[in-house]
Amino acid sequence: MPFVLGRDAGIDAGPTGHLGRYRALDGSEGARVHVDLDGPHAATIVGKRGYGKSYTLGVFAEALSRADGVAPAVVDPMGVFDTLAAESDGEPVPTTVVAEPSVAPTALDPRSWCALLGLSPESGAGSLVWQATQGAATLDAMRAAVEATDAPVSDKRAATNHLTLADSWDVFDADGLTAAGLAGPDVTVVDVSGLDTAPMNAVVRGVAESLYRARVDRAVDRLPWLLVDEAHTFFEGVAESALQTILTRGRAPGVSLVMATQRPSAVPAVGISQSDLLLSHRLTSRADLDALEKAQPTYMNESLAERLPTDPGEVVVVDDSTETIHAAQVRERDTPHGGSSPTASDAAVE
Repeated sequence: MPFVLGRDAGIDAGPTGHLGRYRALDGSEGARVHVDLDGPHAATIVGKRGYGKSYTLGVFAEALSRADGVAPAVVDPMGVFDTLAAESDGEPVPTTVVAEPSVAPTALDPRSWCALLGLSPESGAGSLVWQATQGAATLDAMRAAVEATDAPVSDKRAATNHLTLADSWDVFDADGLTAAGLAGPDVTVVDVSGLDTAPMNAVVRGVAESLYRARVDRAVDRLPWLLVDEAHTFFEGVAESALQTILTRGRAPGVSLVMATQRPSAVPAVGISQSDLLLSHRLTSRADLDALEKAQPTYMNESLAERLPTDPGEVVVVDDSTETIHAAQVRERDTPHGGSSPTASDAAVE
């Protein structure tokens, strides 16, 4: 009988996604394992490079594309999830790829603007940026607001130069990504792979904030699921506060977050402790193992490190909703996996 991670009720109680099968001690496959897609969840997928964390994130995306009432969006910092739009071996995976994403400048609050531009809010230039971003909807309007002040010329020049730098990233547009545009049934792949860390974080901050606010205001009906690969990148930038808001307050409005990272030690402790689903592939770094051990639930009778799998595709799932631990084999994806590494032996030699 299929088991559903993330809830006590059975498979007929609401939408689910097929994750894989139980893995017996002898390595054989058991019953099918599904994951609850009916209610909101916070999930963390960890694993060292090459052992399947991004692959598992893709399995989540495929499952969400086929579930009713949800709106999945994938943050793609490596440019590997556009393959979700390829022909599927099973049910279609309706996918929209946003190759050049942008967000409204108003998606960032004044403090985040200062952090994004590396300015102290107490500095002359920082205080000008703070003031300009409070009432302006475009970067041109922000620069005009700075120029209209009677601040020292050097402060105005510094603030304007920083805003011009942000403009050069081409990720700010008053008509950028909105919750309404992201809240459809298709998987929206937000491809930020061509961006540097700062603009990449700005896009993710805008996407996360807009989805959360739209549900708080009941402006969208579908329940958003935000899937973030290489999540540690965004917990080290201006996207952090928006992601933490979803982690700690997303359940009430119905916003889910799925984070994948090969460096759980770089994710704040709240990121792991607030996850009701933890899916761990193989890890070997002591720092990463320690990060998981700190968040290990009391109902585990043995160290999580002792339960970790050794082969790609295998995963240990800690389900805090039901207070259970499971060993599973993630199913094969129905669309191609774009995350495999090229090899020299595969290259054509002329």
